[in-house]
Amino acid sequence: MRTILSLLFGLLCITVTAQDTIPTESEPDTTIRGTIVIRSFQDKVRIVPRGVQLSNPVISYKKTKPLMKTKKRFRIPSFWEKKNEMSLGLSEVAFVNWNAGGDNAITALGRMRFVRNYKFRYVSWKNELEMRFGWNAQEGRKWRKTEDAIRFSSTFGYRRDTLTNWYITVRTNFNTQFADGFKYPDRSTPISRFMAPGYLFLGGGASYISESDNFNLYISPLTHKSTFVLDRELANKGAFGVQKAVLDSEGNVVEPGQRALTEFGFLVTNSWKTPVFKNVSLDHRISFYTDYLQDFGNIDVDWEMRWELIVNEYIKTSIGTHIIYDDDILFDVVQDSDGNIIDPGQPKLQFKQVLTVGAVYIF
Repeated sequence: MRTILSLLFGLLCITVTAQDTIPTESEPDTTIRGTIVIRSFQDKVRIVPRGVQLSNPVISYKKTKPLMKTKKRFRIPSFWEKKNEMSLGLSEVAFVNWNAGGDNAITALGRMRFVRNYKFRYVSWKNELEMRFGWNAQEGRKWRKTEDAIRFSSTFGYRRDTLTNWYITVRTNFNTQFADGFKYPDRSTPISRFMAPGYLFLGGGASYISESDNFNLYISPLTHKSTFVLDRELANKGAFGVQKAVLDSEGNVVEPGQRALTEFGFLVTNSWKTPVFKNVSLDHRISFYTDYLQDFGNIDVDWEMRWELIVNEYIKTSIGTHIIYDDDILFDVVQDSDGNIIDPGQPKLQFKQVLTVGAVYIF
């Protein structure tokens, strides 16, 4: 019955007509006509096809999530590239009633790297500061230094147009260390200290810099190299190539050794960083230097190569090697009981390998 009534009301139309007076032939028709349609409310859908999802208009906060990260405000684009990186690697071994024997030990290696690069059209300016220090503590002996380096480099380049990758370049490098170095187990006589040695390179030439900045070749036919030995005892011994002190017959210092050695020569450096496999990259740096004044053709080599294996954003593994050959650094020096040098020694190839697994924070 309800359905029939709804249908009747839905089809019902009432026409309302109103007149003030009976129109005549001369008077216009002023009839007001209107239509009223009465319909019932639509019935609920009882059969819902498969795949159709119906939801009631209800406000709910159960499916909402809080804003985890703040929105970044708009910033004016900058041509500066900034990168700060801090890493700490640890390795530890401990023994309790271990039949095979062994000593408890812990090794740590810290590294900080700060990069400030500017590149826009014709100008490229790269600045990098890297500091590394590592130590090893073993049961039954004092801690020993395993890594120690302070390195700063600044390169300013200018190119004639935006199509070429060759830049006219001025470059400076500075290298030294933090703490005293010893020939263990001897701890009484340091063989190196802060600014003993310290190396300063200043020169000009040409650089080839790729658009991605991953490849850099620097050629400098005019390079000034200064070697600093600010420690008086090491300077008197003539360490790292400086002029040693002049002694009398009793071993007293007549003329102290020089604290700096100046050279002028030819320098070639290359740095290259490239991905090798997924999450594996290679960082390579090498430099060749020869002096014009003393022994042209005798090349000093400094080569670093580091493999980086990325576990995630905060965990990385690095395997690094470092090779140095410098004819100013002599080994196997032989002295007599009075301290006189019998054999000045000879230069040797220096090699170092470092394996680090640790946490990395980049900001």
